[in-house]
Amino acid sequence: MKTKFIIIILIGIVFSGCVGVSSTGIFGTGVSIAFDPRTVGTQMDDSIMQKNLTAKILFKDKKYLLSVKSKVIDGRIFITGKVENPEEKLQLTKLAWETKGARSVRNDVKIKEKFNFKQSAKDILITSQLRTALILNKNIKATNYQIDTYKKKIYVYGIAITFEEKNLVISEAKEILDVEDVIASIILVEDLRIQKD
Repeated sequence: MKTKFIIIILIGIVFSGCVGVSSTGIFGTGVSIAFDPRTVGTQMDDSIMQKNLTAKILFKDKKYLLSVKSKVIDGRIFITGKVENPEEKLQLTKLAWETKGARSVRNDVKIKEKFNFKQSAKDILITSQLRTALILNKNIKATNYQIDTYKKKIYVYGIAITFEEKNLVISEAKEILDVEDVIASIILVEDLRIQKD
């Protein structure tokens, strides 16, 4: 039964497409292809890396399907989510580094604690507020950023067109009420290996 479930998930991942999956519209969490400064080839490489990593993580344990998220930008891997113990966090880091093409790995996975509905609701509200602020700011390409909030700490991943845009995103995050910290993993276009001309 476990094998059948994993095979179904892997088939779904494979048939979900390579590049199109990263674009989820203006309210999505993926990087929009229209604004993405990476070449189509780099986007495809990143998408394939992300699918390979997701498959490895699910093969390790299907419970990670909902509890762990990964994002690959220009060969750099970012992992967020929650796990039961520190050993699992180390295993996820190892899996990420073993992914072909990985240039760096940032593991922001947290160790699970007792569920707190009030805290989870607050984190969802913080994420929504920041997403709205980024969409309303005309100087920010909001679709180029992924946002996760955990215990009032905002994790922002994405690609900034300019250094000013990067600072604007961080500034918007810090202005959200009750935010305790902002952890930004924002890559500048000029730092990408290959860009669109």
